[in-house]
Amino acid sequence: MTQHPDDWNPDDAGGSDSAHRLDEDAAWAEIIANYGDRAELPEPEQAPKDPPAEDPGPFDRSYLDAQLARQSRDTPELDDTRHMDAEEHYVPPTPPPLPSLDPRRKAAWVALFGSPVLMLLGVVFGWTYPGWVSLLLVIAFVGGFGYLVATMPRNSSGGWPGDDGAVV
Repeated sequence: MTQHPDDWNPDDAGGSDSAHRLDEDAAWAEIIANYGDRAELPEPEQAPKDPPAEDPGPFDRSYLDAQLARQSRDTPELDDTRHMDAEEHYVPPTPPPLPSLDPRRKAAWVALFGSPVLMLLGVVFGWTYPGWVSLLLVIAFVGGFGYLVATMPRNSSGGWPGDDGAVV
């Protein structure tokens, strides 16, 4: 039967609870005393060539140390990168121009985002709008949203000329 730490019973251990508590306190005291110290790893011994090499274990840092040394050797300093030739840098191509919007759609976007911004600015700075201005801002917001939804493309492909993916 496998016992879990939650199932531990001091009577099952064959010892007293105070003896177990002393061992646990001593273990914690040792952990606290050595907190922050780096464990000293034994140097790997040179094995004779006849027997197979032993597994270095999970704490062998030689691979990590070699990788760190290689990385620091291969990484150029910041001063070196400023003196590189211009032909060594990647220059991305100029992006295509943004598509032009229909003036009505542009006005709908301005109404959709502009109305809440003006209302928020009024709240933050304590401005009071007349009732008809507040009503116009709400109508502009709802109208801009409604226009953008009504003029959305109806096809599900979204203008994508390709297929919908893998066929099972």
